[in-house]
Amino acid sequence: MTLKDQIQVVPANAEAAFIPPPEAPNTKPADAGPTLEQAIERNEALTEKIDALDAILAKPLSEILADREKAEEAALAWDRFGAMWMLSQRAMRRVALDLAAQQGVSEEEVVARAMTHANAVLNGADELDLGGTIAPAQLQHIARHRAFLRKQFRTG
Repeated sequence: MTLKDQIQVVPANAEAAFIPPPEAPNTKPADAGPTLEQAIERNEALTEKIDALDAILAKPLSEILADREKAEEAALAWDRFGAMWMLSQRAMRRVALDLAAQQGVSEEEVVARAMTHANAVLNGADELDLGGTIAPAQLQHIARHRAFLRKQFRTG
């Protein structure tokens, strides 16, 4: 772009109209926007979202609030279950460490054994029901979440 393209000289005639400079041509073809297929896909996705929102808004307010209350009750139940699970885990850990101390086994050895057993279950090597204290449904539940649980029980 030259200096002449950037500067506009206004004629001395006071009645002359201001003429804006010509717009620079668009030299970026990448800014052309989405393709037709992309626009259609986006339109369909937005249409689905709008339909879902319309379905929610079509409900009476009392029904929407009842659904929210049910969700809050379910969340509270899961939160309480989590608290119960953490309490039982801490209690069982304490029992294991107390018994290990009575036998002269260190806390590190107890943790190492626990990790070994956890990995055995995750790898399918330990399918024991521990005398009926673990239901098959619990083992199936563990199996469904195996990938996530493996991240939690990595050693080293």
